[in-house]
Amino acid sequence: MIIDCHGHYTTAPKELQAYRDSQIAGLKDPAHVPSKGNLKITDDQIRESLEGAQLKFQRERGSDVTIFSPRASGMGHHIGNELTSRHWTEHCNDLIYRVCELYPQNFVGVCALPQSPGVPIANSISELERCVQKLGFIGCNLNPDPSGGSWNAPPLTDKHWYPFYERMVELDVPAMIHVSATCNPNFHTTGSHYINADTTAFMQFITADLFRDFPTLRFIIPHGGGAVPYHWGRYRGLAQDAKRPPLGEMIHNHVYFDTCVYHQPGIDLLFKIVPPGNILFGSEMVGAVRGIDPTTGHYYDDTKRYIDKLSLSAEDKRNVFEDNTRKVYPRINKRIPRKAS
Repeated sequence: MIIDCHGHYTTAPKELQAYRDSQIAGLKDPAHVPSKGNLKITDDQIRESLEGAQLKFQRERGSDVTIFSPRASGMGHHIGNELTSRHWTEHCNDLIYRVCELYPQNFVGVCALPQSPGVPIANSISELERCVQKLGFIGCNLNPDPSGGSWNAPPLTDKHWYPFYERMVELDVPAMIHVSATCNPNFHTTGSHYINADTTAFMQFITADLFRDFPTLRFIIPHGGGAVPYHWGRYRGLAQDAKRPPLGEMIHNHVYFDTCVYHQPGIDLLFKIVPPGNILFGSEMVGAVRGIDPTTGHYYDDTKRYIDKLSLSAEDKRNVFEDNTRKVYPRINKRIPRKAS
């Protein structure tokens, strides 16, 4: 079985964006009284949004299951206030739940969180609990920068985040570190802000004893770890100079990388640097890059093709495509049992 650990509902029916547009417009009216309101999307609309996109690519590219979450760039935690974010996040997560109910063999849910600048992360615990305990989700996406590019939240290793980590550990769910859109014009959302965040999170993990405090806490750093594999020697050296544990020891059972790297040399480097036991197959389809690479004639985000070209052992290949994800997201095992061999 091939499990894609990184998928977003980027093809959601237009009614979702219409709701968001109306919500944002209301923020400009001092007399507007915010309410959650209703989101009217039919099952047929959901099917239509997926059949020609994510489901089509699953069939064509040979993957079986996608761990699915709301569109990352659409989380928009910097917009409005805590109530704005809560209403929007609940609607987005409920839509993911409906996708997973319509296609239980193809999608498993991961939730967005109702984060907001300056608001304690503990206020997001209730939505994590709702999604995991009531909707059957298996993890969450955690934004280290809810400000949208100002980076004024404490580092991920700060005790500010500890109440949320405690609940993650109790529920036995991981978090993918994933920022949203940026309002800072210096950063392109998917081309720089995402990669900056991946790299920043890794450096934060190096500098503190977070995993001593939480021995079973697990994170996925997407997009192949940002700049981390390319600068592995720099991070090894920084850790060594700071008398920190070796990187291999630090990431073991705690920090994982996905394969959302859109060319063969990048995948080659990722697997040369990071142990296969810390790599999860991911494609982010249909996501940041949707076109076809003219040098190969294949979609950039068809990442399975790159992995198939590696000289991996059968065991390593099975781990990357399935078993590592089952270990990191153990709640998937009840939703999607292993195929009989």
